[in-house]
Amino acid sequence: MKLDKSLTKIIGTALLLTLSYFAGRGIAQVLDKDALLPAGSNASANWGLSFQEEGKAPVGNASASYLKDFDSYYVEETEEKKIYLTFDCGFENGNTPAILDALKKHKAPATFFIVGNYMETSPDLVKRMVEEGHTVGNHTYHHPNMSNISTLEDFSKELSDLEALYQEAIGQPMTKYYRPPQGVYSESNLEMAQKLGYQTFFWSLAYVDWYQDKQPTHEEAFSKLIPRIHPGAVVLLHNTSKTNGEILDELLTKWEELGYTFHPLSELTGKAGSEKPVTPSQNTKS
Repeated sequence: MKLDKSLTKIIGTALLLTLSYFAGRGIAQVLDKDALLPAGSNASANWGLSFQEEGKAPVGNASASYLKDFDSYYVEETEEKKIYLTFDCGFENGNTPAILDALKKHKAPATFFIVGNYMETSPDLVKRMVEEGHTVGNHTYHHPNMSNISTLEDFSKELSDLEALYQEAIGQPMTKYYRPPQGVYSESNLEMAQKLGYQTFFWSLAYVDWYQDKQPTHEEAFSKLIPRIHPGAVVLLHNTSKTNGEILDELLTKWEELGYTFHPLSELTGKAGSEKPVTPSQNTKS
């Protein structure tokens, strides 16, 4: 049966409106904080980013406003060219001293998220981090998938065991900054961390730097880290990366040439941390 032109137009318009409705619903599902994870949900999510425009902050799979309800952060919503440097420390393989040297040279504060193994094997490097004005955060004792932990007691133990080890070695309380291992989290995890007085940190810029047998070249690293830098960036790098140890001085220089400055995470949260200004008087030791 052949449809007349007016009926065909009506059907086409209806189909277009229907598609637009469901497309809009899809966008709403991404932007609606309650659609990400049901309230109090134990369902896990993997932290992810979508870079839309060079020099602009990426879209996370949770919005900054959603995360802030849980004292959690991934970026600062600002036009100022500020960078927050963070390093995940699973173990020590000789690259951290070069990283600390570069940070010292540029007077750039950073946060090092460590695990139990790192605290046990490299207390001298952790002491150096603190002495040179950096913050040491909690990446859990055993680096498990924390979204599999359903009780506050078990969740707390992963953090408190590392706190105790840090306190014993460093002689002061650990700053209550938490980064979920592998970026895997649940809303329940965010709530539990918050109840324990922790602020949770994801990131807005990272690259694949953690494979020991497949390290990126300097050029590959710069091709990811230079064009994707943006105001208010929380940068995640791994201390185990040989490439990071080799390029950090040059990388920080390149970011400075673009007008960026380096800031402690306490500025992002608006809550005082343990950071001290990284100054020459504090950095007399190598």
